[in-house]
Amino acid sequence: MAHALHDPVRHNAWATAQILEFCQGLDEETLNATVPGTYGTIIATLRHLIYCEIDSLDRLLGREPSDPWQLGATTGRDVLMEHAALLAVNWEVFLASNVDSERPLKPEKVEADEGNDSIPAGIVIAVVLYHGNEHRAQICTILGARGHEPPDITPWNYAIASGRMRA
Repeated sequence: MAHALHDPVRHNAWATAQILEFCQGLDEETLNATVPGTYGTIIATLRHLIYCEIDSLDRLLGREPSDPWQLGATTGRDVLMEHAALLAVNWEVFLASNVDSERPLKPEKVEADEGNDSIPAGIVIAVVLYHGNEHRAQICTILGARGHEPPDITPWNYAIASGRMRA
């Protein structure tokens, strides 16, 4: 029996891959474009999305954080695609493990006056999925504002593309 998180997590990985693939054909001007109300440029948003997901998944897998932020502001599309592909594999590793949504995780940063409360793993998973959807939508907004028809990254299209549903 498949875990209930398989489709949401796989959609997340697939949607990011679709955006990255679409962005392979964009020029530098478009990659560096933004519109008010979004995180930043398309490329900066992609970096942010992927770096945050790497960090969160490391924590969920009980790994020492790999500090993806060291990749910096110069990471290109090809490297981001490699990281996204590795994220998809690592999510499968996570899903194959004994997923305990109540397992306490230490917060990323603990300020002196905030205490040391833990965060349930399920909340971290929810944040990753929300965060990915939010930033992919922002990228699609920038693309649309620049006259591009963004890829259809809805769960319905994922279901068709993955063979989970017929058109």
